[in-house]
Amino acid sequence: MLPFDRRQFIGTSAGGIAALLAAPAVLLRQDLPTPAETFAPDTLFLTWRRDPTTTMIVQWVAEPYATQDSTVYCRSAPTSFFEMTPPEWIEAKPVITAFPLTDLTNFRAELTGLTPGTEYRFQIGKTSPTYKFRTMPAKATNDFTFISGGDAGVNPHVIENNKQAAKQNPYFAVVGGDLAYDNGTSSKTYLAWLRDYSKHMVDTKGRLIPMVVCIGNHEVKGGYNRPRADAPFFFAHFDGLFQDTSFGVLDFGDYLSLVLMDTGHVSKIGGDQTDWLDKTLAARTERDHLIVVNHVPCYPSFRAAAVTVGPFGKVGAGGTGEEQRKYWVPLFEKHNVDLVLEHHDHTFKRTHALKGGLKDKNGIVYLGDGSWGQLRNASKAEERPYIAHASTSYHITVHRLEGDKRFHMALEEGGKIVDVCTTEKKVRRKG
Repeated sequence: MLPFDRRQFIGTSAGGIAALLAAPAVLLRQDLPTPAETFAPDTLFLTWRRDPTTTMIVQWVAEPYATQDSTVYCRSAPTSFFEMTPPEWIEAKPVITAFPLTDLTNFRAELTGLTPGTEYRFQIGKTSPTYKFRTMPAKATNDFTFISGGDAGVNPHVIENNKQAAKQNPYFAVVGGDLAYDNGTSSKTYLAWLRDYSKHMVDTKGRLIPMVVCIGNHEVKGGYNRPRADAPFFFAHFDGLFQDTSFGVLDFGDYLSLVLMDTGHVSKIGGDQTDWLDKTLAARTERDHLIVVNHVPCYPSFRAAAVTVGPFGKVGAGGTGEEQRKYWVPLFEKHNVDLVLEHHDHTFKRTHALKGGLKDKNGIVYLGDGSWGQLRNASKAEERPYIAHASTSYHITVHRLEGDKRFHMALEEGGKIVDVCTTEKKVRRKG
């Protein structure tokens, strides 16, 4: 893990991050000549449950009969102005279900058989605007950018960070838990967060930015050790990827895997989830990029990593991330994962490369700590030897993957750079 300054970050990479200085994102949807009533859901968003190089899920919430035709019609964008034969339409009928704790309906249409690295346009029925997205590239040799962050909610800081994220033209965004702060009870809060995402997470070329998520305590009524039914909005929208469990893995072709964990909200950290984690990491040793995403941090930047008890300040059990450090960190190190994205503490944090909790050049960097829209005072790095850099900043992180190298830049909501570093692919044992 190498420190990197702003000039190096922009200049060394392929193409740099020109979007940093780009104008605010502009919607470039081209409305079709349609009847007076046009259907344009304000909760429209994209996600995945299968390989993002060839699939896309289009999803929205609306009144049950908001449009007569909810079929999603999609085709690739023309490759040139002189293209004589337009691409064929792909049609996907949505699965329609009741949206929890409301009179609204959830619509989910999955598009399959798409071409990697291609821009597509789609409509809902015959009267919606035309929307755009792009599929992921087929190989790791194509460099691309994605965004990560967590602990959002509904407030002006979230909107500003959404706008900042969209300027970077990322292929997707990872939201590491505590999306809306609905606590499994407030559909109004959840839908308000979704509307903000739908409105502002559109890149400078008018493409919708898909989201990949993991579960946090504020998705769940009660926060921890609760049944699946206590996270109704989360599973209403993301049960495609989390169909049988509250943890899962999303594989991007053969080059990137995002391993999405549940830090004790619906599934226990030990036991079945740990067994699954061991097998999942072992099966992905050939990936150029093997990244874990969890909500509660293994190495917190605000909460205490251990509880101090007794008259002499003896360190006892029960600190934040203790179970993950016991069950998961040894597996991260055994399988040499490339990066762990963490959240929950509402600061910016980057640890040193760690092995066994100690600084080690061959160790793993733990990055993030979740301040998309929530904020606390970060601990000083000298107070926690495992922290390389921490700050009190509303932020998102821009990740650019180039072959087997990764560049990570934390940006404040106003565009100021908080931190920059690089990580490189680790050598992994097969099996």
